[in-house]
Amino acid sequence: MGFSLTGTHVIFFVASVIAAGAISGVFMAVSMNAGDSFSKSGVRLQEQLDTEFKIINDNENIPNIGGNYRFYLKNIGEGNLITTNETFQIFVDGEIISTLNYNFSDTLIWSGEYTTMYVVNSVISAGNHNLRIVGPQAVEDEFEFKI
Repeated sequence: MGFSLTGTHVIFFVASVIAAGAISGVFMAVSMNAGDSFSKSGVRLQEQLDTEFKIINDNENIPNIGGNYRFYLKNIGEGNLITTNETFQIFVDGEIISTLNYNFSDTLIWSGEYTTMYVVNSVISAGNHNLRIVGPQAVEDEFEFKI
């Protein structure tokens, strides 16, 4: 006896089930990766929203005490801010300031509190300037001031 029509249908059915399983496995993997990506993006966005700060100096009167200009940085975000030379970059008039030329009075500031940032006065000349501080999660604030 030969191979019947039913045998051919069984082979096509098994092949289609295998193909459907493979395709659904690929779709499942892609959707899991997309879900993980959205989850990680959401966490990063939440961290960025929790990270917010503001320079709160008087732009006409920058204190110069002990060879350092003092700038006051207030944490206005929901989370705590780690204030070190590794977590913050300082730019004056678009030029990056070396980490050796600035430091903070505190290494951690709670939400609603502030810290003092000391910048060596030899890196800022007299005149009008723009200070840009870039912190964690690439959050930044700019401040126009006069020395």
